[in-house]
Amino acid sequence: MEDLILTIVKPLVDHQDDVVVSVEESATSLLYKLSVNKEDMGRVIGKQGRIAKSIRTLVYATGNRNEKKVRLEIIE
Repeated sequence: MEDLILTIVKPLVDHQDDVVVSVEESATSLLYKLSVNKEDMGRVIGKQGRIAKSIRTLVYATGNRNEKKVRLEIIE
């Protein structure tokens, strides 16, 4: 899943080395935290959050194979 997120996000940003994905796992869910450079935040979120929503949709659809709920959080 981390590779999927990195594959989607890295071509969108200018500072590819600053893209970091971390995972927090609980008994019922997986939380992926995506961190990018401040200058690239607008590119990842997109106009009215469209790109962020599309990325989340792909992650959720792929994560439905697991028994755990999958979430993606974009942090600064």
